[in-house]
Amino acid sequence: MTRKLSLAIAAGMLLIGSAASAETLKIGLADDPDVLDPDQSRTFVGRIVYTALCDKLVDIDPDLNFVPQLATEWSWSEDGKALTMKLRQGVTFHDGEKFDAAAVKYNIERSKNLPESRRKSEVKSIQSVDVVDPMTVRINLGAPDATLMATLSDRAGMMVSPKAAEAAGANLGANLVCSGPYKFVERVQQDKIVVERFKEHWNAAKFHFDQVIYRTIPDSTVRLANLQSGDLDLLERLSPPDVPTVKADAKLKMVDVVGVGYQGITINIGNGERSKTPLGQDPRVRKALELAIDRNALNQVVFDGMHLPGNQFISPQSQFYAKSVPMPGRDVAKAKALLKEAGVEKFSFEMQFANNPDATRAAQVIQAMAAEAGFDIKLRATEFATMLKEQTAGNYQATQVGWSGRVDPDGNIHTFMTCKGGINDSKYCNPEVDKALDAARLTNSLPERKKLYETAIQQLDQDRPIIYLWHPKWIWALRANLQGYVPYPDAMIRLEGMRKGS
Repeated sequence: MTRKLSLAIAAGMLLIGSAASAETLKIGLADDPDVLDPDQSRTFVGRIVYTALCDKLVDIDPDLNFVPQLATEWSWSEDGKALTMKLRQGVTFHDGEKFDAAAVKYNIERSKNLPESRRKSEVKSIQSVDVVDPMTVRINLGAPDATLMATLSDRAGMMVSPKAAEAAGANLGANLVCSGPYKFVERVQQDKIVVERFKEHWNAAKFHFDQVIYRTIPDSTVRLANLQSGDLDLLERLSPPDVPTVKADAKLKMVDVVGVGYQGITINIGNGERSKTPLGQDPRVRKALELAIDRNALNQVVFDGMHLPGNQFISPQSQFYAKSVPMPGRDVAKAKALLKEAGVEKFSFEMQFANNPDATRAAQVIQAMAAEAGFDIKLRATEFATMLKEQTAGNYQATQVGWSGRVDPDGNIHTFMTCKGGINDSKYCNPEVDKALDAARLTNSLPERKKLYETAIQQLDQDRPIIYLWHPKWIWALRANLQGYVPYPDAMIRLEGMRKGS
């Protein structure tokens, strides 16, 4: 054997060994994310992808405590109007640019000023940002904001490369550049998002997969079949009826946790011409629709009783739950009486919903229950990201949709129910609700915040722009050899520490 041939064989063996050692994690998502730009996006699954791509100033732990990420320590001024953060040294964006205080200033100003930003209402308390020194930033508020840390632990706290953002503008989502443990490789709409390990990440040693592929598979049965065959390693939102299948399969396992979000029916109150229906214009009709629905039966029939019925933007388990507004039972006779009083004893409207089996079953059960009270609900199954676009545009009458939830209750309500909220697709506007929700941001007093949220809840119970129905329990199914997965109440899939065993 010649020396050249020996070297060629050795090189080939090295390549084979390298390929064999490279590991890919395949995750099944129930929906397709919308635009991958933290300032513009709004989908739950988009936030899952961000946990790989984008570091935040702070994160949470499984007990919902704030923990360092890009900010290593922080302190408040005595008057609560300035937050000073010390930043992590040695952090690099995916394009090689250095992370520093100037980058934080740029990102917060982008959230406030980018015309397409959905974060504006979340950061409106921030008046200015000072670069104290290269690795220290001071965030100045117009008034104390009890929600700011929670805000910075989510999309408004995600840091994108200023250089890339300046060059791309509103098109940053086509090639997102952050500083997370993985960097963007490619996206095929409605199919997959591919990211690869960023070896220069400040915490790279804790991330063990060379590549992560997020697959969009709306059908829960197909998603589970892909997990069973080994084409997926992990899937989010296991359908409750599939729990026994997973428990019976030695090659699979599951974990779950009660979440902080909700599901319900968002109603078009004032978003364009399609709001001009009895449902959109008359609270009596909305009340009748709520009374036609049996929340407990809906949970049992569709979700095998796995979730928690509820009637507010936070669950009955929350310390902020307003007991003065209890969950109403089903009352078809009263629903019919309200429709008669409103002059629409027989009323038809369209409700869109995400095109996946769980949402389909829920929509069908709601349709059947409401029919008994005189509602004729026309169902429209829609791809999830498209459905949200239709909401934003006002091209809907009602949507069965939810929110994955936030650590602070403000994150479940302010952006949806204030007059200028960034995700107020109902275009609901009540100055009294704005007043209560804005005031709840200004105080750290727990009793005072509870009272203010109760005031808002009582008014929302009269106006009913969203009919809250249940609070999901998050359920994940995994291949049995996948180790180190930790469930969080915010339902994000954090990749740190995860690896495949034998």
